[in-house]
Amino acid sequence: MQLGLQVTNFTWPNGQAHLGDSFGVLVQRAERAGFTSLWVMDHFLRRPVELEMLEGWSALAFAAARTNRIKLGTLVTGVTHRHPGVLVKVATTLDVLSHGRAYFGIGAGWYEEEHRALGIPFPPVGERFERLEETIQIALQMWSGDDAPYRGKYYQLERPLNCPEAVHQPHPPILIGGGGEHRTLRLVARYADHWNLPNVPVVGDEEVQHKMEVLREYCQSIGRPFEQIEKSVLEVIHVRRDGRDGSLTPAAAVERCAKLASLGFDQVILCMMDEYYDLDTFDLLATEVIPAVEKLAIAGR
Repeated sequence: MQLGLQVTNFTWPNGQAHLGDSFGVLVQRAERAGFTSLWVMDHFLRRPVELEMLEGWSALAFAAARTNRIKLGTLVTGVTHRHPGVLVKVATTLDVLSHGRAYFGIGAGWYEEEHRALGIPFPPVGERFERLEETIQIALQMWSGDDAPYRGKYYQLERPLNCPEAVHQPHPPILIGGGGEHRTLRLVARYADHWNLPNVPVVGDEEVQHKMEVLREYCQSIGRPFEQIEKSVLEVIHVRRDGRDGSLTPAAAVERCAKLASLGFDQVILCMMDEYYDLDTFDLLATEVIPAVEKLAIAGR
C-alpha cells in the first residue's frame, strides 16, 4: 500500500506573506518523508471563503520545481472550471515540467458557491456528468496525438493539437473522484486509471464493499480487468505519538491503513488538516508509519 498527502489548508501560523516559502518546505518535507503522491484541491474559495486558497494547478507546478519524485495531482478538478482543451494543456504542461509525475484528477464538480462568486456557469448535475465524459474523451484524443475535430454535445474543437506531448505514456493517469454508483463508477470503469473515494469512515465498510462490487460489475460488463484500476481513499488522520486529542498513534494509523488495504484500496491519501507544519508528525510518518504501510498487502492483488 502507498500513502499520499492532500494539502487543503493554506492558513498557516507564519502568515500569508510567507505562504510560498511554507508551501515549498511542506512539499519537500512530504517527499523526504516518503509519500508517494501530493494532492491539492482544485477550488478557488475555501470555507469560510475569506481564508487563503491557492489555485491548484499553479500550486502543483510550483511543487514540481521543489521536488523530484513525488507524484502530483488535483483531488479533483471540477469539469466546469476550465475549457477541456485548456485543461489538457495545463495538465500536460505539469507532466512535462515534472518529468511525468502528473495525475489528471477530475470530477463533475459540486461547490456551487464558488461558481456563483466568480461568475462560473454551474449547470445541473446531469449536464455536468455529460461534460465530464466529453472532457475525458477530449483528453484521451489529445494525448493520443489525434488532432481531428472533436464534435460533442457541449464542446467542439476544430484542432485539438497537444504539443509538446505528455511525458507519462500513454498519458497522465486519469483519476476520477466520487462515489456515485450510477454515473461516477460507470465513468471510472470506462475511462479511469485511478478511482478515489472520499470519507470512508462516513461511508462505512459495508458500503465501500458494495461500491467495489458495483465497480467490478461495470468493469466486467465492458471486458475490463477490475484490477487494472488503482483505488485510493481520502482519510482525515491525525498522528501523534501518544494518540492524544482524538489522534492516532503510529501503530493505530498503520492498523487503520491495514483495514483499508483489506477493503481493496491501493493508496490512502491523508488529509492532516492543521499538522502540515508539525515536524514531529512528519518524523513519525517517515519513520514509523510509511515504511510499515508500504509492506501491507492489498486485498485482491
